[in-house]
Amino acid sequence: MNAHPLDTGAEALELRTIWISDLHLGTRGCKAEFLLDFLRRTHSQRLYLVGDIVDGWRLRRSPYWSHAHGEVVQTILAKARAGTSVVYVPGNHDEALRDYVGQRFGGVAVLREAIHHTADGKRLLVVHGDQYDGIVQYHRWLALLGDHAYCFALALNHWFNRGRKLLGYPYWSLSAFLKQRVKNAVDFITRFESELLREAKERGLDGVVCGHIHKAELREVDGLIYANDGDWVESCTALVEHFDGRLEVLDWPSLEGHRLALQGASTEPLPKRQRRRAAAAPVTPTESPRT
Repeated sequence: MNAHPLDTGAEALELRTIWISDLHLGTRGCKAEFLLDFLRRTHSQRLYLVGDIVDGWRLRRSPYWSHAHGEVVQTILAKARAGTSVVYVPGNHDEALRDYVGQRFGGVAVLREAIHHTADGKRLLVVHGDQYDGIVQYHRWLALLGDHAYCFALALNHWFNRGRKLLGYPYWSLSAFLKQRVKNAVDFITRFESELLREAKERGLDGVVCGHIHKAELREVDGLIYANDGDWVESCTALVEHFDGRLEVLDWPSLEGHRLALQGASTEPLPKRQRRRAAAAPVTPTESPRT
């Protein structure tokens, strides 16, 4: 059995599949140090990048790119070179990559969506989720206005957590807490989840994995799995599949004994070691949902 990755001297946590989304590389809100720590302490046969990996919206307005952001990209590419099957499903903030669906870059396959086959035989739709957000699809100006408001909340979250760190408290997402207390946001999230589950049911699938709304979730609704892998600007979470098919949301900053990212993660290159090749279960591109 592999040791827990947070134990001293432990190897990487071995997983069958990892899903991450909403990294928003290219923004000051991206928690790149937390993400680097996660990527270096985990290994999976499959890695899904479920949209909004690079924030094209923000880069056009106010370019920002730190060394840690570049290290995230290099670490993901190193995983692909070492044998991890990496699939990139673009979101609305990196929608330009949808023009390259079906292409491969540095060993990374770009797909509009995918069907993931779990170890225990379930079939899950993997999609960013903006296609099921009416505001993004039909009121783009309102989505951009909301993006500005969200940036303000993230800035507030940054200074709030700087104060917590000085007082010796761990990271805690103020912006996520405020979002959960706004009734309209809660209603939107409920509608979003229902639309995605309806899509999975109509396709005869067992559930869905998505991102987009920055709210990690894993639950069963009427026999269908709803899984949202969260984000890396607020909660710093990932969805993972163990080798028996069990799904789990990892809240990385909250794992017991984890203090590295709070103090500033190392930016040493990813260790070069041989990885085993991805298993044979297919990653299947499907027709795009409604746009």
